[in-house]
Amino acid sequence: MTILKVRLTFEEDILGMSPNSKQVYTDYIADKSPDAATIEEEVAAVGVDQVTENAMTVFPRENGAPFMYDYQVKGFFKDACGMLARVTGKDENGKKKTAANESSKLKAFKKVIDGLIFVYPRKILFNFDGEIGNLQRPLRAQTAQGERIALANSETISAKATLEFEIKCLSDELVAVVKEWLDYGALRGMGQWRNAGYGRFRWEEIS
Repeated sequence: MTILKVRLTFEEDILGMSPNSKQVYTDYIADKSPDAATIEEEVAAVGVDQVTENAMTVFPRENGAPFMYDYQVKGFFKDACGMLARVTGKDENGKKKTAANESSKLKAFKKVIDGLIFVYPRKILFNFDGEIGNLQRPLRAQTAQGERIALANSETISAKATLEFEIKCLSDELVAVVKEWLDYGALRGMGQWRNAGYGRFRWEEIS
């Protein structure tokens, strides 16, 4: 078993990932959380007002301080592994390699991340200067009735914010692939609207 202690430093603003609706959040946690006893705790951490639009995504709070849940980091791992596993390469004979990187070697990666990789603490506090901001952007979708446009709204924490947490790998062989996912954060980022470059970060091991 290996424990990595890491610090993420965001190079772009990061957008909140938690829905700002008690009902939406309760339904989501009831469906995704392995421990139903945490539902009330997580809904309370969002601290939403009934008049706020459901489309807004926010950062949960603890005593007013924004944080990220451990499973949101694991969600980033799953996204990174799924994308990196698509990378292909060729051997010296010009044939396609079956494993171009560490992620493509990992079979049933979602089960591996769920059962063999753990993130601590449960609530990972952001360290940053300034105030929490707000970003609105249009969302466009093609439907049977034509193009539809809606307004999405997210809380933001500015670049240079940091997160510090531990990653426990029950198998030492998983350390290399976890580092590969963290490296991918400089390209993919985490949080809402990653495709626009938000949430990109660099990482380092700390003692």
